[in-house]
Amino acid sequence: MKKILFRKLLLDCLVFFLITLFSTGIIIWVFQAVNFLDIIVEDGRNYLVYLNFSLLNFPKVISKLVPFIIFLSFLYVIGKYELNNELIIFWNFGINKIEIINFLIKFSFFILLFQIFLTAVIVPKSQDLARSFLRTSSINYLENFIKPKIFNDAVKDLTIYSNSKDEFGNLKEIYLKKGTGNNFQITFAKEGRFKKIGKKQFLELNFGETISVVNNKITNFKFKKTDFNLSNFEDRTTTYKKTQEVSTTNLVKCYHNLMNFKLLKIDENFKVENCRTDNIDNILKELYKRIIIPLYIPVLILISLLLIFKSKENTNYPRYRILIFLVGFVTIILSEMTIRLINEDLLKNIKFFIIPIILAIGLYYNYLFRFKETKVLK
Repeated sequence: MKKILFRKLLLDCLVFFLITLFSTGIIIWVFQAVNFLDIIVEDGRNYLVYLNFSLLNFPKVISKLVPFIIFLSFLYVIGKYELNNELIIFWNFGINKIEIINFLIKFSFFILLFQIFLTAVIVPKSQDLARSFLRTSSINYLENFIKPKIFNDAVKDLTIYSNSKDEFGNLKEIYLKKGTGNNFQITFAKEGRFKKIGKKQFLELNFGETISVVNNKITNFKFKKTDFNLSNFEDRTTTYKKTQEVSTTNLVKCYHNLMNFKLLKIDENFKVENCRTDNIDNILKELYKRIIIPLYIPVLILISLLLIFKSKENTNYPRYRILIFLVGFVTIILSEMTIRLINEDLLKNIKFFIIPIILAIGLYYNYLFRFKETKVLK
């Protein structure tokens, strides 16, 4: 009977957790996906790039929600059991509170491993894949990002301005600046329109003038019609890997090499982007976020289990539930805030690494003390 009761409790927690996690994740992802529409509207990329980029950001959304949702799930289900007198069934079958705590703590380690796998493996990989779609894609719908009366600079080293644009895509009073610094080219035209020849894109310009400045020497020529080749330009998308997109294994190897440790045997030819001395802080913060922050999950579950030590018959029970929720919520916030305190000094960071372990052990021994105290009173 004990196994059945424990299985029912775990199933209720899991069902609520999964439903809440994915429903909340989808809502947040949809709002985020709307912001990614700029990939099409402003950067002129196709819908397939947008779809892949948006979908690959979903694991990151889920990983951010797991700590809060797991805490909320246990808090809600245990509170519901107490309000519906279902916890009494456990006591009637001889199950004591510490047995429930031990059972759920064991389960919390599975959630912990899942979260570490998510943050340390799945999220970096999905972020890298998402960015790779932008790195390898081209601006397929360049005409889409041209907005009248706005200096459009989504393309690197090129600024395009148009005074107006009709419903057929024809541009009026066009200004183009190509290049930067002392070497640049400025083109004015009364009208123009985009056209494609094969895979190449051109801006067909009519009735204008081009002024070129090379080493402070100015040349100009007028034209009735000319084609401005846009296929050789690159967009402003970041082409290198960000620290958050580098695999956890490579980050560990990078930090190992930068700190001149001799613990691991690493290939002398090992190289990874952003592996620089001035980036050590970000590397450690990223590793802390992926591996240490998930350790707060058992702490959050232990906080939610405080509910079983107070009956609904107590007049302060509603306030007690709110207090536990606030304690858990503040714990989540503080765990995220500690990321900013991480620096390149590993020894100084150890105190932040062991905080969740100390909290978990402290809470568990508090439960043991309460359980023994309850037995003495009986």
